[in-house]
Amino acid sequence: MEPNGESQTGEIPRGDCRKMDLSHKFSKKELTLLYEEVLYTILHRLGKPETNHVADPEELYAYVQKVFNMDPEEHNIILQRTQGLESPIFCLKATVKQARGILGKDVSGFSDPYCLLGIETKKQDSSGNVGPHQENKKRSKAVVKNLIPEDQTHRTQVIPQTLNPAWNETFILEFKDVENARFHLDMWDFDEVESVRHKLGELSDLHGLKRIFKDARKDKGQHDFLGNVVLHVQDLHCREDRWHNLEPRTETYPNRGQCRLQFILIHKKRATTASKTQPSYTVHRQLLQQLVSYEILQHQAGSTSWDGELSKHASTILYLHASQKDLSNFHQDMAKWLAYSKLYLILEFNSNCLLHQITSIEYQWVQGRLKPEQKAELAESFQSLLAYGTSLLQRYRIVFPLSAPNSTQRLQSLLRLLVQICKMKAFRELCPVTPDIQQMVTEALKSGTAEWFQMKKQHLKPMVKTMEECGKALVSLVTEVNADLQQCHRVWNKYFSNAMRLDLFSIAYLELQELVSCYVKEQLSQMDSGMSHLTTESLFQLYLNLQELQRMKEFLCNSEAPLELMNFHQWFKEAIPIWLQKTYTIGLERTQRAVQVDQLKPLGELNKHSTSTVDLSTCYAQMVKTWQQLDWPEPEEAFMIMVKFVEDMCRIALMYCRLIKARAEELSLSSQKEEGEAANQLCVVVNNIEQLRMIILKLPSQLDWARLKQRIGDAVAPEQIQNTLHHQLQSTVECLNNEIRGVVQTLATKLEAGISRHLQELSACSDSKDPEDCITPLMKFLECEFEYLHGNLVQENFNSLLELLWNHTLETLTRAAKQQDGSLQYFRKLQFALQSLELSFHAEGCGLPKETLHTAAFTGLENELELCSSTTRKLIQKYFSARVQQQTEANSEKYGAVTIKASYRHSEQKLRIEVLNAVNLLPLDSNGSSDPFVQLTLEPRHEFPEVVTRTTQCIKKNLHPLFDEVFDFLIPPEKCQQDGACLLLTVFDYDTLGANDLEGEAFLPLCRVLGLNEDEAASPSRVPQTRLSLMHPGNTGNEILKLLENRKGDKEAQAFVKLRRQRAKQSKEFE
Repeated sequence: MEPNGESQTGEIPRGDCRKMDLSHKFSKKELTLLYEEVLYTILHRLGKPETNHVADPEELYAYVQKVFNMDPEEHNIILQRTQGLESPIFCLKATVKQARGILGKDVSGFSDPYCLLGIETKKQDSSGNVGPHQENKKRSKAVVKNLIPEDQTHRTQVIPQTLNPAWNETFILEFKDVENARFHLDMWDFDEVESVRHKLGELSDLHGLKRIFKDARKDKGQHDFLGNVVLHVQDLHCREDRWHNLEPRTETYPNRGQCRLQFILIHKKRATTASKTQPSYTVHRQLLQQLVSYEILQHQAGSTSWDGELSKHASTILYLHASQKDLSNFHQDMAKWLAYSKLYLILEFNSNCLLHQITSIEYQWVQGRLKPEQKAELAESFQSLLAYGTSLLQRYRIVFPLSAPNSTQRLQSLLRLLVQICKMKAFRELCPVTPDIQQMVTEALKSGTAEWFQMKKQHLKPMVKTMEECGKALVSLVTEVNADLQQCHRVWNKYFSNAMRLDLFSIAYLELQELVSCYVKEQLSQMDSGMSHLTTESLFQLYLNLQELQRMKEFLCNSEAPLELMNFHQWFKEAIPIWLQKTYTIGLERTQRAVQVDQLKPLGELNKHSTSTVDLSTCYAQMVKTWQQLDWPEPEEAFMIMVKFVEDMCRIALMYCRLIKARAEELSLSSQKEEGEAANQLCVVVNNIEQLRMIILKLPSQLDWARLKQRIGDAVAPEQIQNTLHHQLQSTVECLNNEIRGVVQTLATKLEAGISRHLQELSACSDSKDPEDCITPLMKFLECEFEYLHGNLVQENFNSLLELLWNHTLETLTRAAKQQDGSLQYFRKLQFALQSLELSFHAEGCGLPKETLHTAAFTGLENELELCSSTTRKLIQKYFSARVQQQTEANSEKYGAVTIKASYRHSEQKLRIEVLNAVNLLPLDSNGSSDPFVQLTLEPRHEFPEVVTRTTQCIKKNLHPLFDEVFDFLIPPEKCQQDGACLLLTVFDYDTLGANDLEGEAFLPLCRVLGLNEDEAASPSRVPQTRLSLMHPGNTGNEILKLLENRKGDKEAQAFVKLRRQRAKQSKEFE
């Protein structure tokens, strides 16, 4: 009987679903007859209860009373009527399936087994007990043919020559007394009458020979007993399928193998009206439908999460009914499918249970097992579920919302179910016109997407149709569309793709982009005349939403396909100037408000600029974001927009400089503040401008000029880009640099006066005072000022200020060092001051770097003070060090050269000099030749006071004289290691009447003499020749000579200067 009044509107209301009554699908009479059928099933229950079933009949009565919504009185009436009905015929449906490991009774070692079976009904003795011994005795002697009448005995076929026979034969065994009914099965070996010769032909071993002798003793045609199985029917479950041991009659051969038996306890001739008038399959399906309806409504979490799991009460009743009605597994599965699928159209639940049913049907499908009306019913259920499932997919956004628990699992199960139905052999055979599931679902999705769009459009339509409200509605609509497509791509698409190979995103996107394009163009065309009245924010947000919608096309399978949404930016061309002006106005107003409330106080120790720069930075970030969001696709138009953006940003920057300086002046005038507070505000101003400069310098990367140039290509000339973007930015940065330099210079000017004053006091300090004491006031002054400035200036501006102050300090010290009459102590004070100031300005890496400090002016002053603060002897050493360096660098023999050998013997502390020759001397005599000799002097003289000057012989008229003379000097080795220690070789031209003329002089550094190192052996054969170029006194060392000359009261200095001046006069070289 089919249910009436089915609803096609989806899931039932969730109000109080557990009180909902679904019995209206059956008439009152049908429900009464079905209730009678259930009570009859419980009343005449057979078999031992399963462990997971309900054993108490009263509990089952109470359950079905709730299921059918029966009041107690009505229940008792129907129960009494049911109890008055005639009891059914009880039957044991026994299937002898197979046996294994049975005895081999034939000569061949095998048997020809067959089975005799039936039900013995025998009451117990008066005591009701049978002893074990007696029971075993009876069992050992009793066989089926002796216990059960022949007409109630059933026999299987004979399976020849096997120890593992398979029968699969089913027998219906009737019985009345459940308590005393016993099932008997005997297994026998069938024996035919055969000749001895035939048996000997089958003989295979000694055991076979024994069997021949045994057969000879028994009667002809007598069969051999193989074993038996005896079971109490009341101990059997309603359905049972298992192996049973074959028991012996005697103790001989106790292990006789096993037999597999299947039992089902069934009814015949049920007295209920439903069983008499309707097929068992139909009654079971109706009962299943009624029970499942109740189970779904009782589910705590709602129908959508019900997974097909029945309560133990429902499972017990359905199990008993199917067994008693002898329904096959296939018909049970089909009944479940029909009941569940019909309920699914009324109460949406987890379709996994439906998937399980059709899988079982497909596995067992044989079309011939169904009657025509069953085939039609099954085909109609398939088509109804396909149509209903497709309608759910059409409304998947509403039916499977992501906010609902397990919605994705529910959708995935439904998709798998629909696909599986179309793949079923049963579906293809019963439904000749098989629909294309992909095409059907695609059309449903398109239709559902269009319906959803129209619903959203109607829902978001403004009550008052002003330009502003219409714009906001458009923005909201496209936002909803984008969110839906993102969900399609991110969540739903994979389920449709995996189950049906359908690209849901492409279907939805192509449909929605066309609908959105047509609707937006229609709305904008109505707003053209009043676009200026539409708020800029709504219009720009609509552009961004459409931009996001267009970018999602990259997720399409064919992203190159033409779309209605292409070139959507052309719809907004007229709005570009409005957007740019709005962006500039907002930025300018925000900057002005930020400066007006700025108190020019640092934000903290790490942030040394004030509040207005934070707002300014946010303003620029918003403008950059606007450009990035705009992402105008036309390259040439994008370039013009960029020019406007950069121009506006630069205008805001220059405006900020003027406003922040005016604000500082306003604050200084409004309240008479101390000089320190005014300087502090000045520091904040310069920090703010520096922060602004850094922001401006980052604009090319933030605005991605490189990508813009790449997009423009040859459309805009490179020089035009340079003259617009780069020039505009560079001009602004230069203006900011000038502003920074101006403020920093103002701060530096205030400090320069203090530095000059302290350096002047340092210069006037007494020579007897310790230089450290003299410099202390200046260092305290700088420490105080630097600490203040470092705390109020950012590092870049602080370094700029330090650089200005450092250059001023160097200039002041240089002027002080130019005093000619300064004492040695005076210059040492200046030198100490320079060293201390260098450390102070460097500040262990926190101030100026060494590269910035060590300018040309610093190096020159450092060298000058180093010389001025040296003693006379130190200056003389420096002079000779300079001449030795000049000798090392000399690469010309303009004045000739002298060749010598020099070595040192540690054992004798003796320096040996061997003057070998001189070459290429200048002709200084009127005869075109010279009379050369060499003078050997150890310098400086104060290091070798006891060593006398040595002279070689004079070689007459020779420009290449050969001397070959050896000179020994007794000097300790440490003297040779002193700075400037050298051997001065002076070559003279001997004049009889006047002073000797200077041919040239050469300097040999003593520290390089072979043997001076104790590890070197100075044997004569190993001493190398040294060729020294002759030089004339030039400019080298003149500064030292001037310093020594200025030391009027120093006799040693004057004597040295006099000697070197004389040597210069002896030179006839005119330079």
